Amino acid sequence: ICGYVHEQNKPSIIVMNKWDLVEKDTNTINVFNEKLSEDLKFMDYVLPVYVSAKTGLRTEKILSLVNLALENSKKRITSGKLNELILDAVRANEPPSQNGKRLKINYVTQAQGVPPTFVIFVNDGALMHFSYKRYLENCIRNAFDFRGTPIDIVVREKGDAS
Repeated sequence: ICGYVHEQNKPSIIVMNKWDLVEKDTNTINVFNEKLSEDLKFMDYVLPVYVSAKTGLRTEKILSLVNLALENSKKRITSGKLNELILDAVRANEPPSQNGKRLKINYVTQAQGVPPTFVIFVNDGALMHFSYKRYLENCIRNAFDFRGTPIDIVVREKGDAS
């Protein structure tokens, strides 16, 4: 189910029920969160909540997390802020070169729509390695609150209108 939700680019929360039946100590929730993070690496943006339908424990948090994920999926970032962030990211960790050519990022903008989609215009799209694209995604996530929603990064060559 999680894979399908992720493929559809939908904002998401994970509700873990029956929390009243789990034997807990001070580290229990951290252990569960680590396991969830490991099992859902591909959905590192997901918001977890541990509830008990029987006792009502934390059930009031579900809708607030749903609303947070939904609002984050509609969030818009100005091109100025994005370009400043990406410039700092490139300064901190330059893109690797390939056959003597280095990726040059010209500018970044956010396209309309849900999920948030960021278009990065570069000199040569073939030079954008998936790991560097992931690095840029992490920089965006660290700078702006996109918890609960996937973000999409599209790489285009300057002058490419498609």
